[in-house]
Amino acid sequence: MDEAEALSALSAISSATRLRILKRLVAAGPDGMTAGEIAEASEGTPSRTSFHLSNMADAGLITANRRSRQICYKVDFTAMGALIRYLLEDCCNNHETVRACCTPACRC
Repeated sequence: MDEAEALSALSAISSATRLRILKRLVAAGPDGMTAGEIAEASEGTPSRTSFHLSNMADAGLITANRRSRQICYKVDFTAMGALIRYLLEDCCNNHETVRACCTPACRC
């Protein structure tokens, strides 16, 4: 991941609504969720939810696939990992304190 891709990804999750959508999609795992399910879960209108989903897909954080007559969205876990790796290794220069906070036992 380069700087432009990282900025695009960070911008795509820089709102509370998008971050909540991302968390729901992470929890949904590899099955993902349909746009309607996401709109219902986030208590948003379908058109507004589609706007947010499109923005996150354009940034490469989620993928969209047709499932019958519906669009199913899934987190691109490889892209999420690349973003985290970029932040940790490139921005934070692998700082030991930051790296330690990435372990499950740490309560930083």
